[in-house]
Formats: sequence, C-alpha cells, structure tokens
Amino acid sequence: MTKRLVLIEIALVFVVFFIQGAAPVPEVNEPYYIGKAIHYWNPDWVANDFFLDSKDTHTVFYFTFGWMTLWLSPTVFAWLGRILTWWLLAWSWRRLSFAIVPRRWLSILTAALFACLLERCHVAGEWVVGGFEAKGFAFVLVFLAMEALVRNRFSRAWILLGAASAFHVLVGGWAVVALGLTWLGLGSERPTLRSTWPAIVLGGVLSLPGLIPSAMLNWGTDPAVVRWANVIYVYGRLAHHLAPGQLPFEFVVRFVLLFFLWLILSLATLRARQSVEEGGLRRFRTFVGATVAIALVGVAIAPLAFKDQAMAAGLLRFYWFRLADVAVPMGVAMTGVTLIVTMWPTQPVVARLLLTLALAVGGLHLGLHAVERVTPSVPPADRLPNYVGWRHACDWIANSGEIPADAKFLTPRMAQTFKWYTGRAEVANWKEVPQDAEGIKEWWERISRIHATESNDPAEYWRPSLAELGATRLQELGKEYGADYAITFARPPLPLPVVYPVKGLQYNRTYVIYKLAP
Repeated sequence: MTKRLVLIEIALVFVVFFIQGAAPVPEVNEPYYIGKAIHYWNPDWVANDFFLDSKDTHTVFYFTFGWMTLWLSPTVFAWLGRILTWWLLAWSWRRLSFAIVPRRWLSILTAALFACLLERCHVAGEWVVGGFEAKGFAFVLVFLAMEALVRNRFSRAWILLGAASAFHVLVGGWAVVALGLTWLGLGSERPTLRSTWPAIVLGGVLSLPGLIPSAMLNWGTDPAVVRWANVIYVYGRLAHHLAPGQLPFEFVVRFVLLFFLWLILSLATLRARQSVEEGGLRRFRTFVGATVAIALVGVAIAPLAFKDQAMAAGLLRFYWFRLADVAVPMGVAMTGVTLIVTMWPTQPVVARLLLTLALAVGGLHLGLHAVERVTPSVPPADRLPNYVGWRHACDWIANSGEIPADAKFLTPRMAQTFKWYTGRAEVANWKEVPQDAEGIKEWWERISRIHATESNDPAEYWRPSLAELGATRLQELGKEYGADYAITFARPPLPLPVVYPVKGLQYNRTYVIYKLAP
C-alpha cells in the first residue's frame, strides 16, 4: 500500500473522528483542562480563582501545550488542539486496525463502529474522541501500544504505555495493568521478563511526570480529611463514573449486551478460521478481556461500602471501568470486521449481510452527527437556560469595561463556562472540583454553603437560583469569599444594586448581575 493511499485512509479516519467530536467549543471538559493550561503558563489569567489555584495533576499536558495560550484565545487553542488530537488518533487507529485486519480502507469502518459503540454503549461515561485535553493524547499512545501488542512487540508496548501514563496517569496506568494481565494470560507464548525488563523500567521512568504529581496530591494531609474527601468525590460528585450501584441502569444493560456480542463475535471468528488462531488477534482479545476483569474487580469492591464507605471510596476513586468502556466497543468493532473478512471466501452471502449491517450502523451514527455539526447548537459545556442571554451577560462582563479584571463572582452552580467567557474569577462551580483532598473538602463546603438547601429530597437539595438566598445572605457570602458581584437568574428580583442589564430587564430577561460590596 503506497504512502499516498495510507495518508488518504488516515485522512478519512480523521473525517470520522471530526464528525464525531466537532461539537461547538467549549466541550464539557475543555473549560476545566484548558483553563488550567492557560493558568499554568499565565497565573495572572483569572488570578485568585479557587479552582485554578488548586493543585495540578496533568502537568505534562499543561507544559507541552499550554504555552500556546500565551498567543491564542481559548477557542482557537481548543480547535487547534482538537484537530491535532483527532489527526494523531486517526493515525494511531489506522495502525492498530491494519495490524488486526490488514485490508485497505477497513480502518474507516472500524473507526465508525468504534465511535458509535463507545458513545452509545459505554457504562461509565468514558469517551476518546471529543474535546482537547490530556486524555486524547494518552489514548493515541494506548492505540500504538495495542498495535505493538498485536505485532508481539511487548517492549515497545511497555514504553508507549509509560508515556501514556505521563499524559494521563489513569488511562495509561490501567492500560499497563491490562497489558500485564495479558502477558500473564498468554502462558508459554509470552516473552520472558529478562527480554522486556529494560522496557518496563524505561516505561516506568517515562510515567513519572504524571505519576508523581498524582501521588503527591495528599502528601501530609490528615488521613481523616482524605477519607472524607474520597466519599464526597466518589458518592457525592462522580458517582455516575465511579460507583457501580449508581451507574445508570440502561447504561449497564447496553454495556453487558455489547460485552456478550463481543464474546459471540470472538467465538464465531475462532470457528470461521477452523485452524490455530493467529497470535495477534488472540493477544488483542486477551487485552480486551483483561480490561473487563479490571472492571469486575471494581464491581466487587462496591459492596465494601456497606461496611466501610470511606474504604470503598478510596478504592473506587481510581476509575475501574474507564478502560473497559473503551476496549469492549473496540473489541466489537475490530472482531466484527475480522469476522467479515474471514467469512468472505467461504460464506460470501453472510459476510455481505454483516458488512451491510456494519456500514448501516456506522453510517447512520455518523450521518446523525453530521446533521448536528451543520445545525447551530449550544456548546456542550453550557448547561444553563437561555444560552444567548448567558453569553450576552458574560460578554458584557468581559468587554464593557465596567467590571474590574480582578473581580470575583458568585455564579450559578452549573455555570462552568463563566471563566471561559469572562476571564473573571468565581467562588466555585459544580464541574470544577479539585483533585486533592483538602481542595475537595473546601470545594464541597463552598458548594454546600452557597447552593444547598436543608431538604432531604435529592430533587430539591440544590437551590435552582442564587436569588433564593436573599440579598442579605448573598452579601454575607460575598464578604466571606471575597466576591464583589453575583450573577444569577433575574427572578425573583433582589434589593441589591443592579449593574447588568444596564437599562432594565428588557435587554436580558433571564440573568442579572448584582453588586455585593460597596
């Protein structure tokens, strides 16, 4: 296959990933990671912000790419980073796909199936193709490591996963564990430790820039604070990612069905070959099975919460389901296309039916996303009502000249794009939770004091509006946290100085900005 054709194939895989991930900026996690990257290189950007001043964990990502924010706006930086990430993902995916199914153009189909199955059949909210953050580059290296595994190059795989751990310690770390389980599962076929230990050591050294900041997060912190923070992190904030008992039931059902589909396809592939299975596919299948085994350990940990919730939280906080969320859809995509290729010479009618089904699934998924991409829509990170009104208020803060650059705001609980649009500090929001125990403790206290009610009903636990606190309480909280202003819903109105809308609510009937301090 000529280099030109390879580049065309990579470009078409890139188109698949572009259609999958090209939502309006910012994506859900981009204000979090890009905000941190900007602040890492320019601490004066949104100075004195509680979250941005919290401890960093993805320092390799911030150091490698954040310097560009000294010249680029957050939006341009996000798009440039997305395009770079998707291109590298397309390149690494094509290499992996061709290693498993060495047929021209089939990497485009496997990529479309993978994108579809990951989005629609994940169990814990994992994704690969999306916004610009450290995770994307980690998965590039994981794909390359899996290609090395398929080609029986364990030493290269260890080194690549060490580099992946530097970018994202959990993505790379769990891939290291899965590779280790794969090595154990291969029995006499596995390479000796004597032949691979230098690569394992080198991979470990490469992982240190990501491992050390994560390991040092709670160094010297009171163990009681760490235990309390783990409970808040797992069961209070990220239960939909971490706590098996609180994962959405329909997600669990879809993932289990996808897992059984992978088993069926794997058995069918074995039967169709009617000979000793090629080693690369066996190693790939063992790796996928290892990720499921890791997820099952996470499920087994969950009942510990009935005896010691803090102990269970301390273990569950490591995202046991992250890699299986990715590997099982990948396994179905790769194994399904392998089955089609294997059956084509002997059972062409069945193979054509399966190919038609695969093309329909991948094509329909991409078609629906393509329609979304050309239809004006709200950025995924914006979760407040009346996007136009929210943007108008934020743009006024940023550009009117009426709000000092060092002003701090009380903001709605779900206002995760406030800093992105305004360049002003805020007391706290729901999305931007720090990673260290002391930071988590302080964040929870801020969120609870500002937004929580005394209701025992989960549906009514959080106030829908800061205005419900009343003028006196808002001023007290502003004084306590050094906030000069509050941006909130216009109803109910409060007896506080209104700085926006300037000429009355007719210019923005949803949001109002109050001045809290004299």
